[in-house]
Amino acid sequence: MEPEHPLQAGGTPQWSQVAESVLAPLGYEVLEAGLKSGKNPVLLVRIERKDEVPISLADLERANRALSAHLDTLEALLPARYLLQVESPGADRPLFTARHFERFAGLKVRVRSPQGNFTGRIGAVRGEMVEFLLEKDETRSLQIGTFKATLAEWPDKPR
Repeated sequence: MEPEHPLQAGGTPQWSQVAESVLAPLGYEVLEAGLKSGKNPVLLVRIERKDEVPISLADLERANRALSAHLDTLEALLPARYLLQVESPGADRPLFTARHFERFAGLKVRVRSPQGNFTGRIGAVRGEMVEFLLEKDETRSLQIGTFKATLAEWPDKPR
């Protein structure tokens, strides 16, 4: 049975939900997905493994095949020509959930928030609150979902 394709009220697909419906049963978490329009549209999907093992080339190939097969059933929702790009999060890995912040605690992140942009180390995570350690012993706590964060450094060993 094929997964259903989630749509917004205006008929625009929610690409993260489409990708998640296909890839979650295979053990992948979709970090972000979106269709970049233009002369050569690209459907970019960033994934990681739910078991937190680093993504391998075999994982990317498996996810790409599964997603491509499903997208073939959604032809009316996609441009006639597009490129499907499935990739690991890479150096600019986005962090969305409390688990993401716990996993990368101690590492530097770039944060964009309504209260201002800054770079700091991930400190304590308490529920939906993340503490960031800034220079000069300053700390800032923000609620998950009210800001955007990406890794500013990569760990020595996979986490």
